[in-house]
Amino acid sequence: MKVDPDAAGLDTKQLGRIGEHITTRYIEPGKIAGCQVAVTRHGALGYFESFGLMDRERNRPVEEDTIWRLYSMTKPIVGVALMKLYERGLFQLNDPVHRWIPEWRDLKVRGKDGPVAPDRPMNVRDCLMHMTGLGWGIDPPLTMDKFLPAMMSIRGGANGTLADLVTNLASHPLEFSPGTQWLYGLSTDICGRLVELMSGQPLDEFLQDEIFGPLGMVDTGFSVKPEAASRLAANYFRGARKETRLMEDPEQSTYLAHPKFLSGGGGLVGTTPDYLRFTQMLVNGGELDGVRILGRKTVELMSLNHLPGDGELRDFAAPGGYGETGFDGVGFGLTMAVGLGPVATQTVGSKGDFYWGGAASTAFWVDPAEDLTVVFMTQLMPSGTFNFRGQLRTLVYPAIND
Repeated sequence: MKVDPDAAGLDTKQLGRIGEHITTRYIEPGKIAGCQVAVTRHGALGYFESFGLMDRERNRPVEEDTIWRLYSMTKPIVGVALMKLYERGLFQLNDPVHRWIPEWRDLKVRGKDGPVAPDRPMNVRDCLMHMTGLGWGIDPPLTMDKFLPAMMSIRGGANGTLADLVTNLASHPLEFSPGTQWLYGLSTDICGRLVELMSGQPLDEFLQDEIFGPLGMVDTGFSVKPEAASRLAANYFRGARKETRLMEDPEQSTYLAHPKFLSGGGGLVGTTPDYLRFTQMLVNGGELDGVRILGRKTVELMSLNHLPGDGELRDFAAPGGYGETGFDGVGFGLTMAVGLGPVATQTVGSKGDFYWGGAASTAFWVDPAEDLTVVFMTQLMPSGTFNFRGQLRTLVYPAIND
């Protein structure tokens, strides 16, 4: 990809510190196998570099078109998909979810003495904000030994679908009344199911027709195309002794076959160039290369802090919950975190930037005030192992020179 730091208003010397930092802190010590960093500003690609190996076992270097597991960076894409249907007048944010999922009309909340009625019905905005009360649909306490079997069961088994998921959740109590707390979990999978029910299309077809195709995101989808299989990166795990271990061999990956369960919360794979086209569309106010995906005001609506009282996640996060970005100084919009400003977050940047990440330590952010986007790709689980986003912010923002 052609890089033009001058057009992006970025200082080359400062950008060079990104590579120094990643190489000396992460690649050489073997903390990660490889990664990729891209920065755009004013619509120009100011920085794009690949580091290390996409497949350590086969000594394959990270390439420009390496395919990464996006995991939860799927969520903002599905949020955009659902908001496209909002622009067609198919729903309002406060519409009850049971309008499309009738079996959820009588959902109950877990109480001390048994299930009780919620304070109000779950609405669409709750689904976009992780305020449904669903969590992971697993009875507490949440432990890793029961997480994967329980998730497989709630999804309907190996051949389960989003339709099976919502049916199975109908008999499962919510952790709290919708809209009262924030709990990361299955909410965006429900957004994916709502896309299907409102549009009449499977989620993968809708995303291809309405987002990937129009934006030219040729390598993004729920599976890797056979001809692109050699470009899928290996996935690694940080062990208890701080060693980096292979978690999923790309030649035996589940992503080589198209799934029946189309996870709106974490099912996509894609490349850095593809995801850059998505983030550039967002920073442009919903348009890229003459193709409009969303209206400018809809993107603004998605990227505002929707937490009550303009609060922060710390005020609403359910006990024991997890967030890709932490809770302090962070608000939440429609499928994306929203920064409440450098003082609140204690990181350099701009108030109103929005962002998220994925389970394999991928990350992105969009800063409308600086007309800037950053995408970081790697494959290391769990995602909270290293603060890549925070470190990159300290390296990227000082490069702004206009």
